[in-house]
Amino acid sequence: MSTLKTAAAVATASLVAGIGSLAHAAGDSEPGLPQLKVDTWPSQLFWLAVVFGIGYIFMARVVTPRIGSVLEERRTRLDDDLTRAREASAEAAQTRTEYEASLDEARSDAAEFARKAAADAQAKADAAEAKAGKRMATKIGKAETKLAADRAEAEGNITAIAAEAAIDTAAQIAGVKATKAQAEKAVKAVAKDLAMQEAG
Repeated sequence: MSTLKTAAAVATASLVAGIGSLAHAAGDSEPGLPQLKVDTWPSQLFWLAVVFGIGYIFMARVVTPRIGSVLEERRTRLDDDLTRAREASAEAAQTRTEYEASLDEARSDAAEFARKAAADAQAKADAAEAKAGKRMATKIGKAETKLAADRAEAEGNITAIAAEAAIDTAAQIAGVKATKAQAEKAVKAVAKDLAMQEAG
């Protein structure tokens, strides 16, 4: 602030001296420009040096530091912005890496779940098939047992009927009266011979 006051005082003094010089030149009867007169050069050079020095001091002490502080502030702000941008970029890259890792993990979990589900479904299907096969085998076994029993019963009935028919036929044709045991034995022998012929 004192520098500004000093600069203002010097400028005022220079202005007063200039006005006085102009007034002196106006009262002079010699033609031409007063600043071209050699006898006024020392004072002009003096005031030129004073004004230039004051301007230099003003620029060096007031204007240049302010410009420097503004430039330094801008540089600091740019550095901060660049640092924040780098940090944001690093965070974005880390977030992307974490997202890709979680996505890979989710895919792996989904594949494992699908594999387990397929294995469980296959195991259930195999168990159901085995259970159905067991039921079917049980039913087939029961049916075969019943069929064998029915067949044995039918064969017994056929043997009995054939034996009765043989007794009646022998009595009617040959007049021979055979017993039931003899007739059944003869029928079984004939059935055995027929079975051997069919097998041969």
